[in-house]
Amino acid sequence: MTLTAERVAEPGRDLDVDRMQAVAMFLVDSGKFVPALAVNDGGSARSWWWPMPAARDRSVVASIVAGDSVEDHAAAAAGLAEAVDSEVRRRLAHAGTRLLPSRSGRRTVVQAWLHSLCAADPAMPRGLDPAKLAAFAAHLEVWIASGAASTTRAGLVLRVHEPLGDGDGQWTIELLVQDADDPSMIVPIGDVWEGNSLFGAEAIHEVVTQLGKMARVAPELSSLLDEALPTHIALSTDTLLAFASEHVEALADVGVAVLLPAWWTRRGRLGLRAKAKSKSTGPQGVVTESGFGLEQLVAFTWEAALGGHKLTTAELAMLQRSAEAKQHLVRLRGEWVQIDPAEVAALIAHSGTRGEARVADLLRAGLGLDSLGASDDVHVDGVIASGWLGELLDDALHTTITPVTTPDGFEGVLRPYQQRGVAWLAFLGRLGMGACLADDMGLGKTAQLIATMLVDRAKGPTLVISPVSVLGNWERELKRFAPTLSVMVHHGSDRHSDGETTFEERAMGHDVVLTTYSLVARDIDHLGGVAWGRITLDEAQQVKNPGTAQTKAVAQLHAHRRVALTGTPVENRLAELWSLMHVLNPGLLGTLNSFTKRFSGPIEREHDDDAAALLRRVTGPFILRRLKSDRSIIDDLPDKIEQTEHCALTREQATLYQAVVEELLAAVAEAAADGDEMSKRGLVLAGISKLKQVCNHPAHFLGDGSALGGRSGKLIRTEELLDEIVDVGDKVLCFTQYAKWGELLVSHFSRRYGAAPLWLHGGTPRNQRDEMVAAFNDPGGPQIFMLSLKAGGTGLNLTAASHVVHLDRWWNPAVEDQATDRAYRIGQRRTVQVHKLVSSGTIEERIDEMITSKRALARRVVGSGEQWVTELSVDELRDAISLRGQEVGS
Repeated sequence: MTLTAERVAEPGRDLDVDRMQAVAMFLVDSGKFVPALAVNDGGSARSWWWPMPAARDRSVVASIVAGDSVEDHAAAAAGLAEAVDSEVRRRLAHAGTRLLPSRSGRRTVVQAWLHSLCAADPAMPRGLDPAKLAAFAAHLEVWIASGAASTTRAGLVLRVHEPLGDGDGQWTIELLVQDADDPSMIVPIGDVWEGNSLFGAEAIHEVVTQLGKMARVAPELSSLLDEALPTHIALSTDTLLAFASEHVEALADVGVAVLLPAWWTRRGRLGLRAKAKSKSTGPQGVVTESGFGLEQLVAFTWEAALGGHKLTTAELAMLQRSAEAKQHLVRLRGEWVQIDPAEVAALIAHSGTRGEARVADLLRAGLGLDSLGASDDVHVDGVIASGWLGELLDDALHTTITPVTTPDGFEGVLRPYQQRGVAWLAFLGRLGMGACLADDMGLGKTAQLIATMLVDRAKGPTLVISPVSVLGNWERELKRFAPTLSVMVHHGSDRHSDGETTFEERAMGHDVVLTTYSLVARDIDHLGGVAWGRITLDEAQQVKNPGTAQTKAVAQLHAHRRVALTGTPVENRLAELWSLMHVLNPGLLGTLNSFTKRFSGPIEREHDDDAAALLRRVTGPFILRRLKSDRSIIDDLPDKIEQTEHCALTREQATLYQAVVEELLAAVAEAAADGDEMSKRGLVLAGISKLKQVCNHPAHFLGDGSALGGRSGKLIRTEELLDEIVDVGDKVLCFTQYAKWGELLVSHFSRRYGAAPLWLHGGTPRNQRDEMVAAFNDPGGPQIFMLSLKAGGTGLNLTAASHVVHLDRWWNPAVEDQATDRAYRIGQRRTVQVHKLVSSGTIEERIDEMITSKRALARRVVGSGEQWVTELSVDELRDAISLRGQEVGS
């Protein structure tokens, strides 16, 4: 490829010389250069060693381009040519290489060229025949182009330039050629036409073909085909507008790119903006007055705006004159704006008028989902607001709200992220807006909610709705963190037994009322008649199905404040998010049908990123999600978080448990009466084992092979834990001391999760044991690892797990700690969540209480396992193992 000497003489002042030299050496080392000849208009000539990068080298070459302009590309090409030429000549001189033997006298054009390629001075000798010089240069160009054509593919590009003034000047479309492999490389079409570019001769044929396609798609450009060298064309404003709106996409479909001015795609659009004013927030980031909510009516004023800026009266008058003059593209505030006469008329008619709308509608309008009743002829350009409504619309709640300190009456210390969570819950609570606290498992959602009850005292009791498996845990956590709050438990067969007072009177006499999801639908007549100050939905995924009776019942309850606690606001489908938000903030996401069309359909079926981003904006102010993987959160947490999960027995479990207790006490009493201590001890140990099996599951105790689902409080809680762990992609170790129970769970979990958990027990061969460990620690391996406590409690490195579940309790805490340390050991980089399942009201809870409250005593009397139980008297044993009736689930 030949270039004039003038084009390569100025490599440019902004080029990175070191980078240029590095790229040149890369090309020379790779043999990607060719000999060339440049002849200028005056007849002088010089030889070149010309760079010839392959298509895969485009990114390397592009790294030396200082900017996007044609001049920047030209300077880079010139600089690279100089660098490659100098490097080849340097190496040839160092090696003493000559392409021709040394001789004196006159040389032919070819001989002079070959000699020049190895000389320090690239200039060809004067006196050569100009015609022969030009002919040889032409042959070289064809030869080089034959190689370049295989690595370069040219594409036609149309660049639009706007008029210089504000009047009705002409728009210019410039024709360029772009490298298909490196889109940043663009040159004027004239350079390709005249052979002054890196594109080969074949590029001209490609460009001509694309010119024909261009003329067919955009007839207003067809006159370019009549030009000998089609470089540009001028268009009127109306023609340019029609071209840009009607033909750009069609041209792209046939391979012709259109480069519109940078502002074109983001140019301001005329529209109406609702300006609302809400009450201010206080110094702690909470509103100074309550009583808002999504149903609250807020006054607003319509104002005309362009790109987020209010238009003046003079500007509106200018738009009106332009519309009357039938102009469709006008210059306003230094930018071009497309107008329509009907839109301008509606804009002027609405501007300055007042309206009133619900907060929910203003929020939807602010996100582009509602027009607030404006005319169809005008675009609604969102909402601008001050006060708390402005904070919501700005989606700045999570960062602007001032964290609360640990509130009065709270027995504990809130970590910094929990302080922010409490402030956020209080802020939305005082506004009467629903909040979903979706923190990761183990980050203390319960503690944050209890602290919120103390910070944001509601007018009326807080109703906590939870699965029956965590009902007792709520009662214990409330007593632990806020002992001053009075708690009423609405559960059990005797929940309506008080005939002296009504349910409403009893509820209003307490700070907190605890109940379960199943009872909400059953007792809606009672629960629905109370003016609750706050409703809290724990494990809120329970209302993910809008068609269930319990979801419909929860939606009927009345409360100024609504809070959902869940680690998985969406489990399977986006409709679950709609159902949750419909309970928290009715109407915010519209109807389920409109939500499906606007969000779930495009996102789930078409993976629409824009729809997903908009949905995050709509729901963002009302969902607070923090992850353990966030270093700012992890730094606030201990390396290992242990918590006891209290699980209520089902009625079937309670019946079996009581039967075993009665049988055991009778047998022990008889053995004690006979003075047979050995028999007594054996009976106690066997009885305790039976009770623990009942606590696990009736099928474990009975050994009858019956189905497991729904019959055990422990299993229900285990499923809830594993559902969340599996959903977020974490891994978990599940320990049990009973091999039979492990086998039953492996079969059950295989069906539930569609993949068999690993199962390591005493009979597992060593080689298989090692394979299991390797498979589990593989990132793509199984998520659930079942282990018997004795076989899997020591000697394993399972740091892929960030959760440990102790399905049944081993009374020596050191044994449990050893098992937990399979995950919590050197190499573990994440916080380990340890869940210890305890059946409420049973022997398991007595021992857990002893370990918790009297640790020193526990080390002494429990250190040998369960032997201490055998030393109890009959009365002491009765007290330890008897079932507390109120702990039984429904």
